[in-house]
Amino acid sequence: MNNLNSIILEGNLVRDPEANLTPRGTSVCNFAIASNRYYKSEGVRKDEVSYFDVEVWSRVAESCEKHLKKGRGVRVVGRLKQDRWIDDDGNPHNRVKVVGEHVEFKPQYTAAAGPGEEGDEEAQLPDESVQEEEAVQSAM
Repeated sequence: MNNLNSIILEGNLVRDPEANLTPRGTSVCNFAIASNRYYKSEGVRKDEVSYFDVEVWSRVAESCEKHLKKGRGVRVVGRLKQDRWIDDDGNPHNRVKVVGEHVEFKPQYTAAAGPGEEGDEEAQLPDESVQEEEAVQSAM
């Protein structure tokens, strides 16, 4: 039985996404988002910004590469993953990132287009039945 590992983040991209293909041809896209938190301390409004690295795969990666740019707002649903490695000098390192399984693109507003003219878009992994159907079709 898997333990619970789930996260929902909302924020804005801090740089354009970086897309690549694995040696087997699977799309992977990496981007970072800034998520803001506002609170009051002793009656003064405080701002806190946290930065998160996000990695998405397959169709979600292709959609993110196509639609996302620096500054665009997103909501990411996924899980946390810890990478561990030892560098050439023998020093251990680790990094926690978000593996996104569902990404919602927030509307983009421009001076010419008001709110709601470009609605929310979504990118998510296909359900298992679609994946199984695609696997059967590719095997034929």
